[in-house]
Amino acid sequence: MTEQVRWSPAGVDLDLPSSARIYDYLLGGGHNFAADRAVGEALAEVLPVRDMARLNRSYLRRVVLALVEAGVTQFLDLGSGIPTVGNVHEVAQDANPKCRVVYVDIEPVAVTHAELLLAANPDATVILADLRDPDAVVNAPETRLLLDFSRPVGLLAVGVLQFVPDADRPRDVLARYRDLLAPGSYLALSHFTPDRMPREMAAGADIFQHTAEPITPRTRAEVLALVDGFDLVEPGLVFTPEWRPESPDDVPADPGRANLYAVVGRKP
Repeated sequence: MTEQVRWSPAGVDLDLPSSARIYDYLLGGGHNFAADRAVGEALAEVLPVRDMARLNRSYLRRVVLALVEAGVTQFLDLGSGIPTVGNVHEVAQDANPKCRVVYVDIEPVAVTHAELLLAANPDATVILADLRDPDAVVNAPETRLLLDFSRPVGLLAVGVLQFVPDADRPRDVLARYRDLLAPGSYLALSHFTPDRMPREMAAGADIFQHTAEPITPRTRAEVLALVDGFDLVEPGLVFTPEWRPESPDDVPADPGRANLYAVVGRKP
């Protein structure tokens, strides 16, 4: 109970692992509980999850910089997670101080710490919301205050859609976001896949069954279907370290061990 009194929101179940807090742990963060750390260690026994997390975070930085370079100054970050070094607003506003960012997460710990981090930043905010309800996310007062949906937006769904089961129709969810975005907007996503390490990913999925958000890893074809209606930008759908690496040395000998596909599309 000491952990909860010190820094976590009231009502958070310390014994139910959360994907946001597990990711925070794998990235070396400090906003996680014993149950989250136990799942992280169990995952590390079957998958290279620390490398997966690191490569995914690096992809997020590169894609934000690429979108800023393409002229995007507004970002909507779905499933943004717990604030760690290299958040979207830090990367984007360092490249262009005019950038505005709205973070969206369903995890109270993530939202609480984002609120603290962003308290002095008028051009970034966070909302507690379910990404599966695009209209509620887009029409939230905080979102409307910062983002102008008559202009291009960078929609980020990085490492989050595997937590949306098929029954919740993630393809339709993204299609609705697409309809709400102006032409020239971008969708950037990354997603767990079983294609490279099927047995290991199946074991990881079994571990996630005992958390607040079970996962649905998806194949290459299934991930491509999520970006229907967007024009893919180079290099298309690849593993995370292969998406516009800053140096050939940044691509490991076996990029497929990243176990996450990365893809960016532009709304025509």
